[in-house]
Amino acid sequence: MTATRVLVLNSGSSSVKYQLLDMADSSRLAVGLVERIGEEGSRLVHEPLAGPGAADGRRERTGAIADHAQALRAVAEELAADGLGLDSPELAAVGHRVVHGGTRFTAPTVIDDEVLAEIRSLIPLAPLHNPANVTGIEVARELRADLPQVAVFDTAFHSTMPEHVARYAIDAATAEKYSIRRYGFHGTSHAYVSRATAALLGKAVEDVNVIVLHLGNGASASAVRGGVCVETSMGLTPLEGLVMGTRSGDLDPAVIFHLARVGGLSVDEIDSLLNKKSGLLGLCGDNDMREVTRRAEAGDESARLALAAYVHRLKKYIGAYTAVLGRVDAVVFTAGVGENAAVVREAAVSGLEELGLALDLEANAVRSPEPRLISTDYARVAVAVVPTDEELEIATQAYALVTQ
Repeated sequence: MTATRVLVLNSGSSSVKYQLLDMADSSRLAVGLVERIGEEGSRLVHEPLAGPGAADGRRERTGAIADHAQALRAVAEELAADGLGLDSPELAAVGHRVVHGGTRFTAPTVIDDEVLAEIRSLIPLAPLHNPANVTGIEVARELRADLPQVAVFDTAFHSTMPEHVARYAIDAATAEKYSIRRYGFHGTSHAYVSRATAALLGKAVEDVNVIVLHLGNGASASAVRGGVCVETSMGLTPLEGLVMGTRSGDLDPAVIFHLARVGGLSVDEIDSLLNKKSGLLGLCGDNDMREVTRRAEAGDESARLALAAYVHRLKKYIGAYTAVLGRVDAVVFTAGVGENAAVVREAAVSGLEELGLALDLEANAVRSPEPRLISTDYARVAVAVVPTDEELEIATQAYALVTQ
């Protein structure tokens, strides 16, 4: 029996998202989420899409789930109940989303003790994410010690940025000592969407230049030339770049000094302010774009300001990345906001006709789970909506590695 299944695990600080895929046809066999791990009211939502449990549909269990080890064992139990257990000989690998790969990990990597130690050493660069990623890897290795575990890194796709783009203009020795450079994030999404956009245009990836706008609660832009990332908006951490749900994005670094010296805020307080209390939330009190746009349309001035700031930053990056690429074949929107907020897409493209962008308003208003063009027939640059599929990208990379 050929092993073609990949279990994809995305371990967060208090959650585990998972999908089981069959790479023979890229189909999903099961999807699920464990949330509020270590808290009261833990919940596991599991949906089998194949096997004997599929006919019964989604099921849910609640009750204390103390840690990630218990969470992953609960996931294994749910999969086993559907005949999709981790002991299946059809399981080829477990693919793990790892947020930060530093400069060493620029491709999917089979995890051994040395690799795990290296990922653990990168925790200072991603203190909110890499610890949970490490825990997920450790538990999965315990559950199936014989199975290849593959780390797929958010930063890897952006490792192709030229050195003059990746480096900050600070003292070189200091930057080297503390690993300070631009890494970029959401790499699996940018990789998947840039390829899917080329397919939508009916062209080879190598022949297409794309600006990808990954707009969720976290948001990032990338300039992709012929399938290779040459620039992205996030930097050392996911704080840099676009206005986000709760993150400030680009900021004069002196704001930090000012808050410390004049405001008396500690480093941790400033960190919390910029990562958790800024962006849309800081400007208007809401980080959900649906609520922000509803309030803006109702005349709420703070929501209007927040939306205008969000869109203005998008326009700046579209213009900047047009200059970086020289020729742009498509600007593509993806992720929760990018795929669903027609008003954001319209506002971001409006006024950019000189750059070759023109929106078909009727096409833009259509909601669909399918990749689609929303630009006019006469637009020089295509505008597209391409739903991202980070889990499929992780599974694809993991499966390709273990079957080479």
